[in-house]
Amino acid sequence: MSNDLTDRVISVIAKTQRIPKEKITPESTFEELGLDSLDSVNILFALEEEFQISIPDEDTREIRSVGQMIEGIGKLVAASGGAS
Repeated sequence: MSNDLTDRVISVIAKTQRIPKEKITPESTFEELGLDSLDSVNILFALEEEFQISIPDEDTREIRSVGQMIEGIGKLVAASGGAS
């Protein structure tokens, strides 16, 4: 995945959850970051807005880490023909 995509996803997580960006890495799990399912929903809405994509509910159920989220967003952006 591109560094720009990674930076943008991490920035959205940091902004929506008020977590310092430097504490978030692609290896971070939501549990390590203290995020619950409601936090995840808020992050997903913010990511949909940031990337102008729609994230199917079934694609979100297995996401447990920032890296998985970055990978999923990357695939959706590529499928939509948008730039990452």
